[in-house]
Amino acid sequence: MSLWELMEKGGPIMWPLLITSLISATVVLERLCFVARETRRRQPQVVADMLGKVERNELEQALATGRDSSDFVARTLAQGIEHRRGSAVNALLNAASQELRRFNQGLTMLDTAITLGPLLGLLGTVTGMIRSFGMLGSAELSAPAVITGGIAEALIATAAGLGVAIVALIPFNYLNARAEEARHELEDASTRLELLLLRSSAEGDQ
Repeated sequence: MSLWELMEKGGPIMWPLLITSLISATVVLERLCFVARETRRRQPQVVADMLGKVERNELEQALATGRDSSDFVARTLAQGIEHRRGSAVNALLNAASQELRRFNQGLTMLDTAITLGPLLGLLGTVTGMIRSFGMLGSAELSAPAVITGGIAEALIATAAGLGVAIVALIPFNYLNARAEEARHELEDASTRLELLLLRSSAEGDQ
């Protein structure tokens, strides 16, 4: 059965399901490329070098290192170091929030597709059964194909809706896990930087 035949037999609800699946596929591909790009840009040795420089009170050198880095954690730490004389904590929180927003972009659309797919499939089931029972009153008993057409529409729409949700669910969970991992890395590095800045400030007051 070709895609066009499947669309025809599934009924009109197949069109919104097709649009939902295309949007999901686009978001998944874009997000996977984003994660791969950010993974290549990671420079954990730069983050460790920055924290080491802060510990040795080489704040300007640490700031320059963070500004030149492509690592999102290093960029966040650079914001905290740059605003150390004001509110380093607020600067770190703001920078971390901006980075996490980049990781969470598009996940709401995937979540919507996962929820919407089965609901559209259920709607296709209902409309297909309505069509089937509507034909039952007017169709001849010798023409069962006319009646079963509505049942086929219902089953195809249900299967398509579940398929959209299942296919989108796996990358959605993966992307959520990557965003959560980024959040933990940002929290860990930010906490270490805050402690080092507090110690450096206390030593400067002595």
